[in-house]
Amino acid sequence: MSFTRRNLLLMAAAIGIAAGPATAHAADVLNVGAYPTNPPFEYKNESGTFEGFEVDIVNEAAKRIGMTTDIADLGFQALFAATTSKRIDVAISSITITQERLKSQSFTQPYYDSDMGIATKTDSAINTEADLKGKVVGVLSGSTGETWVKDHQQADGFSDVKGYDTQQNLLLDLSAGRVDAAVSDIPGMQYSFKKMKDLVVKQRIKTGEQYGLMMTKDHPLLGKLNDAITAMKKDGTLAAIHKKWFDSDAPADSSTVKEMPLPKA
Repeated sequence: MSFTRRNLLLMAAAIGIAAGPATAHAADVLNVGAYPTNPPFEYKNESGTFEGFEVDIVNEAAKRIGMTTDIADLGFQALFAATTSKRIDVAISSITITQERLKSQSFTQPYYDSDMGIATKTDSAINTEADLKGKVVGVLSGSTGETWVKDHQQADGFSDVKGYDTQQNLLLDLSAGRVDAAVSDIPGMQYSFKKMKDLVVKQRIKTGEQYGLMMTKDHPLLGKLNDAITAMKKDGTLAAIHKKWFDSDAPADSSTVKEMPLPKA
């Protein structure tokens, strides 16, 4: 079979069209990264589709700026590298807004207030932070829980700190007795404990943490998405999403309801 120059050009064009979507992001698609086992904030259902509190938030915010979302399955620590490298536009996974993170990332205004907690088996003799002396404490690697535990390890005398790649593995090891306690965000743990009846939060650690959409530093869509979240607060959409996933009304003075300033480093 012989090929003319025109044949070759047509073939090259066809190959280019086929390869295009794989090598470039569509302009109207917001690329989102999410940790897949973090209910009720985000998780994959039986069909492999992401759903959850923050999934509803990012989907609605994207819709309001004329975009759709493409949500990728990423480990918690990988989310930070993915935004920094611009592999994704937005990361969701109950990510706390901190001054340290604001040095390399951008965040929308917060939409959820949280604290950390110390969790153990229900029959454990550990009840307070003071009881952790000489104990093995588990944390989600890269989380604010890990930061808190490492900051307190020497003063409180923890014998060891074990990091985990997923919250599920952390809590399974807690249930199996491979760690004596876990320190993590209370909402996610309490949601898991509806099924893991042998585990309980023993002490709340007041941290004043707040979650927002994490984005590439100075992302051009930061302002638009932040404005969308403001509108969702004003028209009650965010409060309705909170009611859907937590089966309770968001406190009137919480960041779920009140418009908040854009976080600055």
